[in-house]
Amino acid sequence: MPEQSSSFNGTRNYIASQELQNSVNVAIALGRPLLIKGEPGTGKTMLAESIASNLDKELLIWNIKSSTKAGDGLYIYDTIQRLYDSQFGDHDVSDIRHYIKLGKLGQAFVSENQIVLLIDEIDKADLEFPNDLLWELDIMSFNIPETGETIEARHRPIVVITSNAEKELPDAFLRRCIFHYIAFPDAEMMAEIIRVHHPNLEKNLLEEALEAFYWIRSVSGLQKKPSTSELLDWVQALAIGGISPKKISDEFPFLGVLLKKDQDFNTVLQRLHSQGKQIKTAAGIPRFR
Repeated sequence: MPEQSSSFNGTRNYIASQELQNSVNVAIALGRPLLIKGEPGTGKTMLAESIASNLDKELLIWNIKSSTKAGDGLYIYDTIQRLYDSQFGDHDVSDIRHYIKLGKLGQAFVSENQIVLLIDEIDKADLEFPNDLLWELDIMSFNIPETGETIEARHRPIVVITSNAEKELPDAFLRRCIFHYIAFPDAEMMAEIIRVHHPNLEKNLLEEALEAFYWIRSVSGLQKKPSTSELLDWVQALAIGGISPKKISDEFPFLGVLLKKDQDFNTVLQRLHSQGKQIKTAAGIPRFR
């Protein structure tokens, strides 16, 4: 039962490529989950927030952990609370419905309005998790055996599923999804993203920061390449610190905003040293001159 919705075209705070906009709108039109992959920091989670904002819909977020089971998204029967109430409370424990708590998918089903549901980092769960969701996502209903109720979706939610590709997802699950890979932004798009968040940033500072940022990402052997969110923090730190644009590629100030692992620090330092830059430290923080 596809839901009629306005077209998604990004928001002021989230710049979506035309290909991504098309993928979102196709998924909505077909009533299929949208599976988003991409390296950390490419805006996968923020996409769901942008869709909800752009289409004026409520967003529900289901954060997936290694221990998460598919049934948790439907409902949870709180047997512990019922046992506690039977021993110490004055509640009527005969009505099991009082102890049924709908999960995020269940909440999306019973909502009076269409919901945007984000299933975040699905690849953290076990291999059976995606397949266990297939039936409910297909038929948009599920049963609660404890009460004999059937929960049917009032509206088909717009389902966005993110994956960091830590595990391969089952083919049967992939067949039911609209897939989009968010490539890391090139310098031109990244400049546009930065201007959205920091519209008053000096042009020369932006250009020098981008050049230094993409140079760092090009260094081979990094365990964790700096992401978009870290670049946004870095340019803000540069602006607040009053750093001259010409000092950025020479000194790489506030490098700890971009690099978060000791090995990556050492890798970048060695690369800079090989280019003839002299390394010095101040208060234990690597700096360059």
